[in-house]
Amino acid sequence: MPFPSPPRRPEHRLRPVGKWARMAARRLELHSVSFMPEQFALAEGVRTAVAVAAPLGLALSIRQAWLGWAVFAAFWTCLCDAPSPDALRRQRLGLFVLCGGAIAFVGSWSASLAPAAGMIAGSLLVFLSVFLSSGVTNGAQLGTLLAVVSVVAAGFGHPFALAAIQGVAFIAGATWAFALITIVWPLEEEGPLRRSASALVARLGDMTMELIALGEGPHGDSQWHHEYSQHRRAVRIATERLREMIDRYGHGPHLVAARYSSALHAAETLFGALIALDHAFIHHLAPDAERRKVARAVLSALAAIRGMIAGGGAGHARLRRTLGRLEQLRGTLSDPLMTGCTLALCEALDSFAPEGRGTAEPAPAAAQPRLWRGLRGTSLREALRQAVGVGVVYYAALTFHLGYPYWATMAVVVVLQSGFRATWTRSIERVLGSLLGGMAALVLLHLLRHEIALFVIAVGFSLLTIALRMFNYTVFVVFLTMLFVIVAEMLQPGAGIASARMVDNLVGSVAALLSVMLLWPDFGPPLRQRIADGLEANRRYRDAVRGDEAAAVVHDARRSAGLASVDAEVAFTDRLGRLLRREPATAAATTALREMRGMAGEAAVAWHLRRARAPDPR
Repeated sequence: MPFPSPPRRPEHRLRPVGKWARMAARRLELHSVSFMPEQFALAEGVRTAVAVAAPLGLALSIRQAWLGWAVFAAFWTCLCDAPSPDALRRQRLGLFVLCGGAIAFVGSWSASLAPAAGMIAGSLLVFLSVFLSSGVTNGAQLGTLLAVVSVVAAGFGHPFALAAIQGVAFIAGATWAFALITIVWPLEEEGPLRRSASALVARLGDMTMELIALGEGPHGDSQWHHEYSQHRRAVRIATERLREMIDRYGHGPHLVAARYSSALHAAETLFGALIALDHAFIHHLAPDAERRKVARAVLSALAAIRGMIAGGGAGHARLRRTLGRLEQLRGTLSDPLMTGCTLALCEALDSFAPEGRGTAEPAPAAAQPRLWRGLRGTSLREALRQAVGVGVVYYAALTFHLGYPYWATMAVVVVLQSGFRATWTRSIERVLGSLLGGMAALVLLHLLRHEIALFVIAVGFSLLTIALRMFNYTVFVVFLTMLFVIVAEMLQPGAGIASARMVDNLVGSVAALLSVMLLWPDFGPPLRQRIADGLEANRRYRDAVRGDEAAAVVHDARRSAGLASVDAEVAFTDRLGRLLRREPATAAATTALREMRGMAGEAAVAWHLRRARAPDPR
């Protein structure tokens, strides 16, 4: 037997301890909640802890509260360090240092000119930050953080001299973090790429191991259930995340981009075979023994892809061994569908070979990354919506005498998204994270009053906040809230800091929801339209296969069908969206969702049968 049977328990190798986290991720993704355990970035967190510890220690030692601006500037600079090629990251971080310092000064000084000047200054600076940052390559995080600096600066109105000191403190803290990130402690450029690629391989492994674990029993998707087609959905989401990450590195080192593009092509090809195999398990289309043989071969192919992602000569050696074993497996198969799936596995691994789409082909030198890409058509509308939301919240904060109004306006900035569903999800996560973090901070401040202990805890929270920033937004906000509350308590002690943050985040989140509902509302297509689009996309996929279209056309149709199916399934679980449109979850809708996945399975089976009949291009 070319491929050995895996152990009885599927936790081995491709399903380590993180299997439970990925199981949670599959359930949360169905409700538009991002949960990416593979993106835990410990090294970035440790570096942030060093960046925060230095200015915080200095501020506490010399008893100068204004140095709090240096502390938060250092933290925000680390938070601004979004995945991109190194050259582009340096340019974007440098822009944040300079613009953030200017905003810290201008916002504070202008807010001191009149009683309501902070409302006007904050709204205007938020508008400019969001609008102009939309023209920066990968500048969404830059715009959000500059808008955060704007509302916080407007909340600390000072005369010219003190505002200038505030701006200098910001630049000092941000410059220290910039130097730490780019010169003193640079991290591996392709780390986010590799984590995204590894996540995709892990999700493909989860899908495969579940098929193997079935034995001769019935497939879970033989009947409709609330997590129907969870693995196909999880793989498609992970695939699009890797594709988006590759796009972010489009101007980076060409060998890096080529390797991960090869990994993406290999994963897409292998995923197509898995869809066919999944359909075969559901409908018992091939001998059970052969289905399990091919499923075990998928695991070995995934291990080879994982080795190629890691790099090094061992990966190439494993790739060659796996290709040889796949050739042996083909000779033992009698079913044409299983033969076609095995050929697809060979094609997937050939993505890394010189004759395939791999990195051995000479690639043109990457173009020099451009920081400025030009303003987008929707940037003006998004900036206006942010500015209006900030102004309304600031006015409400003044009217109702909220203790820390900039926390409410900050919530508007970070919660408000382009569409209602995304804003609703983000607001729930923000409020929940603030409540949990605020209550935890209250307990810590009650139990611990020693400054050194609080300093150590604050530095630890800065580590966890950055390490978890792409893990899950709620978890991120929990530690962010604890960090801000404890640092504020150390530098500027006041009554009710934690409770004020909880209330202010609730106010800001509600305002963000109202803004997205009232100002150029975007609720997206109704469920019935999404289902119709999904059915049509899957029909096009099936027709492309039956019509003997070229492989590139079939692959594009498969991707479009997968995206449309995911969109319809997520919309089906969006109870609030259906409530607003008065769309009940009908039996016809569930039937249509099953039909989509069924058509995709039929198309995948037909494609791999076609592959088995065609001459081997290898």
